[in-house]
Amino acid sequence: MSTAMDLYDEATKLKGAGKLAEAVDKLNAALELDANHVLTHSALGVVLQKLGRNDEAIAHAQKVCELEPNDAFSFTQLSVICQRCGKIPEAEAAMAQAHVLQGRRPH
Repeated sequence: MSTAMDLYDEATKLKGAGKLAEAVDKLNAALELDANHVLTHSALGVVLQKLGRNDEAIAHAQKVCELEPNDAFSFTQLSVICQRCGKIPEAEAAMAQAHVLQGRRPH
């Protein structure tokens, strides 16, 4: 039986092959096994944004921040996804939080 990590790994290979829709299916299957699998939420944020499914992409990036609230990279990824989705104020807020977590003063 596959684990969430196994399915994540399969999805990563599919994404690398340009099979984004298939990757989403694998990632969703991974979340069925482990709803809090951080890497899966992170990957879904990226892949869904590439597919133009912006609201879903942002929701997964936000979930990563909820699961890893002290990880600056989580907020940096949220910022990038928000920016690519045209949500500039949200992108700036996420980047400011990343800077706080890194011990830097936000701009």
